Formats: sequence, structure tokens, C-alpha cells
Amino acid sequence: MAIEIKAPQFPESVADGTVATWHKQPGDAVKRDELIVDIETDKVVMEVLAEADGVLTEIVKNEGDTVLSGELLGKLEAGAAAASAPAATPAPAAAPAAAASPSSAEDAILAPAARKLAEENGIDPNSVKGTGKDGRVTKEDLVAAIEAKKSAPVAAKPAAAAAAVVVAAGDRTEKRVPMTRLRAKVAERLVEAQSSMAMLTTFNEVDMTEVMALRSKYKDLFEKTHNGVRLGFMSFFVKASVEALKRFPAVNASIDGTDIVYHGYQDIGVAVSSDRGLVVPVLRNAELMSLAEIEGGIATFGKKARDGKLSIEEMTGGTFTITNGGTFGSMMSTPIVNPPQAAILGMHNILQRPMAVNGQVVIRPMMYLALSYDHRLIDGKEAVSFLVTIKNLLEDPARLLLDI
Repeated sequence: MAIEIKAPQFPESVADGTVATWHKQPGDAVKRDELIVDIETDKVVMEVLAEADGVLTEIVKNEGDTVLSGELLGKLEAGAAAASAPAATPAPAAAPAAAASPSSAEDAILAPAARKLAEENGIDPNSVKGTGKDGRVTKEDLVAAIEAKKSAPVAAKPAAAAAAVVVAAGDRTEKRVPMTRLRAKVAERLVEAQSSMAMLTTFNEVDMTEVMALRSKYKDLFEKTHNGVRLGFMSFFVKASVEALKRFPAVNASIDGTDIVYHGYQDIGVAVSSDRGLVVPVLRNAELMSLAEIEGGIATFGKKARDGKLSIEEMTGGTFTITNGGTFGSMMSTPIVNPPQAAILGMHNILQRPMAVNGQVVIRPMMYLALSYDHRLIDGKEAVSFLVTIKNLLEDPARLLLDI
């Protein structure tokens, strides 16, 4: 029985998607619930699974093609065996002259995307060694062959020109790849934020001595008590931000047309870097979460981001965002607000620096903080006071417990 493989239903905020990767090719056996193809949207990668055991018989949409919700991607023959499946591409009849040639080996088996690439670049598939299943020539094999062809040495010139001095230019290879839909969407939103907001950034610094001492003292007991959840710095910053947002509601608000929307909850977005680009999953109702719940949620988001498993729901909304450039060694930056939010907090690297404390110069672990905010909604006084509140809460973590 033939089963149609269709694109999943996209949310209202997603217009279409792109076929990212076919994990099976025509003729391959598949099992029920096995991953067949990935569909990349502006926000997430959606997986299409097999509805039944059988054989993939046809690919309708190739890699790179744009698809709509519910559009046909390919066909699956349920219950069929792999050996009985039709070949991906019927081998063309050999020309009479080539029949006697020892070099006329069996035509290479090509993935659909690889066949298209070979035709566009004039590459003979039989001259490329396939690394795919059963010797199939993949798209990556063709790309490597094209790069090798471009970098191949030019044929020697006539002897008359041999006296010319040739200076090696070095490795000047280039690689052009299409921008992922996620990275393109991020770029669009960042430009939109800069062009539509009156964005400013204010800075301060925080002495991390008390937080680091608290973490060092209790991290082992914390991990043991909370089933392997590790105590990091992010939970302290989330807690401090939640308390500061309660005191300065405008920082937790957003602009909707000519209205200001004040949110009675704190949904904190945590910026996470992945191979596909920057994503911002959201901790819902962070004001109700414990330090352990915050750390566990962030760890889960990080793993999902690396695996490309974050859902659209997990990245939708948010009233305030925290980004940590310090994990990559950044000392100071000006983060860009994630619209329609009104502000974003930037964390940075912790460095040992000399500080004046009670008239004495001492070495303290210091971190620069940056708060970028929309000046249409937040005045400078509120922004500075908000950042000072976070500084005070982190330099004396007991304030978080005593609510003072």
C-alpha cells in the first residue's frame, strides 16, 4: 500500500519550510517512526517520521526545495522489502562503442540533490567515488569533487614562457553555502530591532565574590540534592533579574502599537548559541522557579539547542532576555533587544581586577554587565536603577532570600 509522506502542519507564525536533509533515499528500507526527512523553518527543524514499515519509493521534494504545510514530500510503500523496491534511477543503456570498453563500469547511484549538482557543474558522476550507502554518490561527494576541480593545477604553459617567475598565491579556496532559514530570520529581526527602537545601552560592574563563594561552598551538595543538576551562575542572574523586574515593571513591559503592555509575570528568555544560529528558549513564570528548576531548565534547553530539538512553543514569547557572552570570553558588549521586549541583560567574562574596597586595593572577581533597552518605553533613570538593583542583589545574595 502506498503512503504519502507529507510536510507537517506549520504553526500560524511559520509560512513555509525548506527540505533540509533526506535521511533515506529511494529503495531504502524504513521502519515505523524512523526519521525520513528534516524540514527547516525560520525557527526550528521539524522531523518527518515514517508512518509504517516499508520502502521509500519516491522523493517529490528534493533538498533545498520550499514546501508548505501538508505538501507532498515523497511516497512510501508500506510492507515492501528493500530488495523489491525500484532503484532510485534506472541505469541508461550503454552505447555500443562503450560496451567493449573496460572503463564502462556500472553507472554511479546518485542521491537526487547530488544528481542536480552534478548536472549544474558538468561533473561526471562515474568519476566521483561515492561514500554513501552502497557506494551512493552523495551531495557532499559532489561538492568535494567540485572544490578539487577548482583547485586543480592549470596545465603547463609552452616552454617559451617557462622562464617567467611564478609566486605561489597560497590557499585561496572559497565555499558558498546558502544561509539557513534560522540565521536569516535572526538577521532580519536584529536589523528590525535596530531600525524600529530607540536603543541605548548602560553599563555597570558586579563583584562576584559572594556568589562564587556561595557556589563553591554548596555546589556538591546542591548537585547531590537535586539529582545531578549543577549550580551555575545563570540561576543567580535569573533570580536577580526577576526581582528587579518586579521593582521596575516598565523593563518587563512591551509596546503594542500605541499601547504599553505591562506583564504580571516574568518569562525569561535565555540566549543559547547553536550550530544553526542564536536561539532564545523561554523559562515560563521564572518568578515561581527555584534555583534548581532554573538550572535544570537551562541545561535542558542547551541540550535541545545542540540537537536541534527545540520546539516553536519553547522559543515563543518572553518578557525579558539574558545573554551570556562571557562563556566565549567576551569582556564587554552591547546586546541587541529581542522585540517586542523592551530590554536585554548582557553578562560577560569574570576577570580578577584590582578594586578599591574600604580604602584598600584588593583583587576581586569582577564582571561587566550591560543593559540594552528601548528608550521609547524605559527612561535612563529606570534603566540605571534596574541594573544597580541586579548588581546589589548579586553582591549580597542574601537579599534574594530575604526579599530586600
